[in-house]
Amino acid sequence: MSPKNANSFARADLSAYSFKQKLIIHLAERAFYVMIKLIGKTIRYETNDWENFLQIERAGKVPIYSFWHNRIFAGTYFFRNRGIVVITSQSFDGEYIARFIQRFGYGAVRGSSTRGGVGALVEMIRLMKKGSPMGFTVDGPRGPRYTAKSGALLLAKKTGNPLMPFVVETEKHWTINSWDKLQIPKPFTRAKIFIHEPLYVANNADDAEIEIKRLELQEKLDELVANGEQWRNSIKQI
Repeated sequence: MSPKNANSFARADLSAYSFKQKLIIHLAERAFYVMIKLIGKTIRYETNDWENFLQIERAGKVPIYSFWHNRIFAGTYFFRNRGIVVITSQSFDGEYIARFIQRFGYGAVRGSSTRGGVGALVEMIRLMKKGSPMGFTVDGPRGPRYTAKSGALLLAKKTGNPLMPFVVETEKHWTINSWDKLQIPKPFTRAKIFIHEPLYVANNADDAEIEIKRLELQEKLDELVANGEQWRNSIKQI
């Protein structure tokens, strides 16, 4: 496991919240943790192109896990306890999200694309230089759905570490009526993790090259989604 940083892996102080807010945070934290753990333990995972992940390790790099927001449920359980640090919102909701993912062995850096984004990126750069892998929902936190943003690419540029685009496809899941159409895997379903080749960004990349890389990331993730759908459809035909 990658080295942990006390700030990102330690629980945040809740003294600024009211008693009612603290109660909600603790209840929500436990509810999400229990739900993901109980369902996650029943999922039958398999991987595709795991060699692409090993390629990053052999190069002496650490990955920037890059994926779509609506696949976060199954991905959270599969990649647990790897010392991955993710960015969570500075909002009230972000507090219980940070706490339940920490229960799965993740670190949490607080910020978003609208609040604290620059500070969060600086902290992620610092942690990556200490050897911590990062996780990015590249269309989060509010979409548009399946549209890649540039935050993970800027992190790759500043650290020299590659993006590892992946998609978790579940055979059976419920779809929540949210902006991202969040997928909740059904118990005992099959899931397959599709991993693309790592994507590097030059440390002198300008805005135009960042945009080219963003479109490349978009293409890779779109391809993985298509591969996942093809796999799921092939199961239905058996």
